[in-house]
Amino acid sequence: MFKQLLKIVSVAMFAMVLGACASTATQRSTGEYTDDAAVTARVKLALINDPQVKAAEIQVATFRNTVQLSGFAESQALINRAVQVTRSVDGVKEVRNDIQVRSR
Repeated sequence: MFKQLLKIVSVAMFAMVLGACASTATQRSTGEYTDDAAVTARVKLALINDPQVKAAEIQVATFRNTVQLSGFAESQALINRAVQVTRSVDGVKEVRNDIQVRSR
């Protein structure tokens, strides 16, 4: 009897642990979080390596391979360039552009 109860408790605990690793509509699984972090790093590196884009003024956030760019740029052409560079990065599914033209 005790062994059967121990098995049931063990299975229930295992199911709860697996459930904690699963993703929901608003939360990422551990694997998704890791993938998004890698995409963010690749996008930041691509922006840094582009001679036209001032990467220090652009923030990058990724959620389920959708990259959101925010910050400021000196012109619409530079905003377009940042979006283009981001789209060319492996793993980027979609780009949301919230970069603003800095008014003088």
